[in-house]
Amino acid sequence: MSTDAVAVIGFVSLFVLMLLRVPVGMAMGLVGVSGFAYLVNGTAALKLVGQTSMRTVTDYTFGVIPMFLLMGSFVSHSGMSRELFRAANGFVGHLRGGLGIATVGACGGFAAICGSSVATAATFSAVAYPEMRRFGYPQSFATGVIAAGGTLGAMLPPSTVLAVYGIITEQDIGKLFIAGIIPGLLAMTMYMITIFLIGYFRPDFLPKGKMLPWRERFAGLKDIWAPVLLFVFVIGGLYGLPFLPRFTPTEAGGVGAAGAFIIGVVTGRLDREKILASLLQATRTAAAVFTVLIGALIFGYFLTVTQTPQKVTEFLTGLGLGPYGVLALIMVMYLVLGCLMDAMAMIILTVPIIFPVITHLGFDPIWFGVIIVMTVELGLIHPPVGMNVFVIKSVVKDVSFSTIFKGVIPFVATDLIRLLILIAFPLLATWLPTRMMAN
Repeated sequence: MSTDAVAVIGFVSLFVLMLLRVPVGMAMGLVGVSGFAYLVNGTAALKLVGQTSMRTVTDYTFGVIPMFLLMGSFVSHSGMSRELFRAANGFVGHLRGGLGIATVGACGGFAAICGSSVATAATFSAVAYPEMRRFGYPQSFATGVIAAGGTLGAMLPPSTVLAVYGIITEQDIGKLFIAGIIPGLLAMTMYMITIFLIGYFRPDFLPKGKMLPWRERFAGLKDIWAPVLLFVFVIGGLYGLPFLPRFTPTEAGGVGAAGAFIIGVVTGRLDREKILASLLQATRTAAAVFTVLIGALIFGYFLTVTQTPQKVTEFLTGLGLGPYGVLALIMVMYLVLGCLMDAMAMIILTVPIIFPVITHLGFDPIWFGVIIVMTVELGLIHPPVGMNVFVIKSVVKDVSFSTIFKGVIPFVATDLIRLLILIAFPLLATWLPTRMMAN
């Protein structure tokens, strides 16, 4: 049997296993081992499993994932989200749609010290949704804002998705984190503008909140010193700010986790029960991510033997569409896959195949990482999968899926516009990393 036929059978088998709800990491590992054993031999396949597993869990670079997951877990359990929401609401809550704008701002602040879209969406479903409903915001709008705001966790550093992309493609994770800052801030700004425009054209749809005195507004700022300090120290160390020591991404994760722990304990936000819950949550999540990574690496070795990446590169570049035509084709593929697959699984499965095409066409790999994460953000909120939508539904049980999906429509449109802006102006993603290397 030809290697092409084996590769096709491998992909079909993988999708069948996923449809049967076999965990993604296990499915990729099983197909990869079976295919490698068929094309090489069984002994080599078994050695591949052992060596890949050991190398992955002991690799220093891979330590960035559990460290930032632990940092996010401490932050999530310490209740910093409420202070962020209260401070943001103090400044914009009196505007029409101000609670929605405050939610987006607080989501951005929380995402910048958490790094998880799912955790951000779950946290603000409990923090912001009751407030928006109390002031008369429609269910669809309130849940749509939280779903969209939650996606900021995929872009703003320390993003777990960007870290995984960096590991798979062997790109500098620190540069990827820094590259996500401007696109992440752009996302926040465009979401806020979207909410403002909805309130402007539909004044009956979004009520105004209470205007607070300036003294109370600035008083709210003193409560957010912890997340601001944590973000500046971790990301400033990555960027190489002159008043901070320079960190590698793994060191930054360790510093962030230690900092979140110390702040939580000193301020009394983390007790023994919350510390244990944080450790357990981070361990479970890290184990799940590493299982998927190991499976993906094994599956990647199988694809290398079949020469699938090279053949896909030859096929796409031979279509005569030009670099941006091929890029458009890839983006459409990702948008379709985003409707069907989990975001992390989609990246781990497709990037090893698509990345050689991107480098062959001369695109910047750091910029492409940001573009990929933006498509992942879309997949987090649009039907039928929409992981953030399922998370919100699990917290806010009296809202239907159709209501939440209705609320995210304006933000999906906003994300598509932002995607086009980033494609047209790559400097938005590459300028800060270039400055970082210059420093």
